Amino acid sequence: MLPLLVVHGGAGHIPSERAQGSVRGVCAAARAGYSILTAGGSSMDAVVEAVANMEDNPHFNAGRGSVLTARGDVEMDALVMDGKDLSSGAVSAVKNIANPVQLARLVMDKTSHACLTAGGAAEFARQMGVQEVSTESLITDYSRARWKKNLEPGANPVECQMGKMGTVGAVAVDAEGNVACATSTGGILNKMEGRVGDTPCIGSGGYADNSVGAVSTTGHGEAIMKVVLARLILFHMEQGKSAKEASDLGLSHMRTRVGGLGGVITVDTKGGWSTRFSSNQMAWAAACDQTLHWGVYKGERSSEPIVQTL
Repeated sequence: MLPLLVVHGGAGHIPSERAQGSVRGVCAAARAGYSILTAGGSSMDAVVEAVANMEDNPHFNAGRGSVLTARGDVEMDALVMDGKDLSSGAVSAVKNIANPVQLARLVMDKTSHACLTAGGAAEFARQMGVQEVSTESLITDYSRARWKKNLEPGANPVECQMGKMGTVGAVAVDAEGNVACATSTGGILNKMEGRVGDTPCIGSGGYADNSVGAVSTTGHGEAIMKVVLARLILFHMEQGKSAKEASDLGLSHMRTRVGGLGGVITVDTKGGWSTRFSSNQMAWAAACDQTLHWGVYKGERSSEPIVQTL
């Protein structure tokens, strides 16, 4: 079964006019990450490649396509974690960066810190030679229209966001059995300036440990943080539960304890994997054994062979 890669494009309700684009997006990301693995690349290289692919896709709430803050700006968060030694890197509230997941990788590789935020992250990006992009290049017509709608009197941005999640993530196991995770988001629609959710928080937005497996989460960030969802799922796996059982236990606890909805993708070190969600839908794709699998609704799975191109 190894190597293996799974991606998600966010949990929630995907509008019918955007569903096909979301499915194409997660499938393209899975193929991109899996090609890294089949060429002998590391799980970390694969998850960063997959997530960056989705950050570049305007169908998702990450990178280009990020939702807007109350002031109409873009503030993005991202996390990476390497299961070999628990190395991690994260950024929060970053602007003018096309691929926050790549900046998070640099935080892990080039600093002694685990997370950089806002202006400090921007200064680090300049030091690393990361090219700045214009805010307008990250804002889509769809994101701007949703932002304006939620400025209207009586609008409930959190409720609206729960129906249209789009955080992206990836987990992988490489041929050597090393696991990694990556998660990236634009946050919650019409959020307060400086709001940071679960995504860049180790154990909430994701976690990877070679002794257990790896998880990437999506959903309402405040709820995910309260139950430390990613690490909770791996705890259940440490107690002998499968990736599927552990994922369901974690999501059920979050729903009953704090009323939160969301989704997770989970892998273990032996090639087991799971995509589970308590929301209406979650676009996901998985690549293993030269086969691509994908789905959006609960219980749905389509598959096709991955044809290698020279």
